[in-house]
Amino acid sequence: MRNDFPTLVIFGASGDLTKRKLIPALFQLLTEKLIPEHIKVVGFARREKTDEQFRAEMRDALSEFSRANPTAESELLQSFISRLYYQCGNYDDPQSFLKLSKRLSSLDEQQGLPGGSGNYLFYLSTPPSVFGLIAKQLKDAGLVCKPQDTDRWTRVIVEKPFGRDLQSAQRLNNELLSVLDESQIYRIDHYLGKETVQNIMAFRFGNSIFEPLWNAKYIDHIQITVAESVAVGSRAGYYDHSGAIRDMVQNHILQLLALIAMEPPASFEANAVRDEKVKVLTALRLYKGEEANTAVVRAQYSAGAIHKSHIPSYLEEHGVAEGSKTETYIAIKAFVDNWRWAGVPFYIRTGKALKERVSEISIVFKQPPLALFHHEHHDGHVEGDDMPANSLTLRVQPNESIRLNFGLKVPGPDMILDPNDMEFVYDEVFDTAPPEAYERLILNAMLGDSTLFIRNDEVEAAWTFVDSIIESWQHANAAKVHEYEAGSWGPQAADKLLANGGHRWLIY
Repeated sequence: MRNDFPTLVIFGASGDLTKRKLIPALFQLLTEKLIPEHIKVVGFARREKTDEQFRAEMRDALSEFSRANPTAESELLQSFISRLYYQCGNYDDPQSFLKLSKRLSSLDEQQGLPGGSGNYLFYLSTPPSVFGLIAKQLKDAGLVCKPQDTDRWTRVIVEKPFGRDLQSAQRLNNELLSVLDESQIYRIDHYLGKETVQNIMAFRFGNSIFEPLWNAKYIDHIQITVAESVAVGSRAGYYDHSGAIRDMVQNHILQLLALIAMEPPASFEANAVRDEKVKVLTALRLYKGEEANTAVVRAQYSAGAIHKSHIPSYLEEHGVAEGSKTETYIAIKAFVDNWRWAGVPFYIRTGKALKERVSEISIVFKQPPLALFHHEHHDGHVEGDDMPANSLTLRVQPNESIRLNFGLKVPGPDMILDPNDMEFVYDEVFDTAPPEAYERLILNAMLGDSTLFIRNDEVEAAWTFVDSIIESWQHANAAKVHEYEAGSWGPQAADKLLANGGHRWLIY
């Protein structure tokens, strides 16, 4: 009987992602007996290397990055390492792919299968510029086939970025779809593999106390913050051609927004979920010309300090073009123009060199009349009815948690409200740590479950929204690029963006 689990081929196997995430994720899946012990992995890259050298490097990587903490004497570790292989080759060389084909046929035969009849999962941990080329080479070498042509399967995982604008994303999708069916393409966004992100759907649709309130009648606004405490550092050359809107908003943040705002799907089947996400992304209000000036704030960090370490200004980073206007921070007041969310602002922000590393989604409910109550500040000062609105916060990272903030009466003779938190923390409730995102996503790709992967129309809908903002920056009257000190929470202009609507950032 043919083995349903594939041989995994990693293109770009010399890169950091393979060492830090992919190989540790595979070993963890093996440790938890979620994949069979006889699974095989082939690394493919340009650098000359033997199987033994590749295995030694991956052994060191597991020692450093695996959460399973394998010992050198571990029988499972030794068995796993022995099933790692390396194939040197160039992406533009047909002979390299023919050699890869022969190698995979040989590995099939070792498992008692006819050569070339196994299932193959190809992971493209490479620049997007070679996605189409690799897919074509795989087809020409007979390594991929359309699902209807055979009883075996082949799938391809591609890493972000999925283009740098709508036009390039469409071109990339067309290149892949000329070789593969959409069902074979797994566009990976590691945020979607995070336990708290997956819990958004379970939390919303599995609890009757929240879903009836999940609309414009009861929700005042929503905040999504994805803050990074690191500067651009060695990525400055790449980042200067990308910026925060391309690097984070187009993928991670808009995926979070779609999950928060989507309608209940007919089922948790992949296309049912993704259909609803696409509806949200296509309902995002587009900003044209100077309209973006009052809804978008972009900024660069100036010199400052984070955790007592000096951070140079963005313009002083090696690889940044002189006078660059690339944003390292962006805040957007977005609207989903449909029946459920009419008039509800979605405030999204992300940036580099901010005070803390944190990703949170906060649903802020409308304030009830509070004329009967007073709000007591923690310093004991009573100041009328300025009680903060109830909020529900989902912490994605670090320390995954869900927090509900509401008012409680302060003990004593007076009817005074004080805001308090009810918090659920994953690490405190469950005995096991949440799985790493790549563990979940690689396993799902092997199982053929594409729910947590991004479909081509999702990519293009997200780029349509992002392009409308980027194009607005090309106008002569575009708003200026603000500054914020490294180690702060961003520019004052982002605070004013919320203050103009009577709101404030909950993380500050």
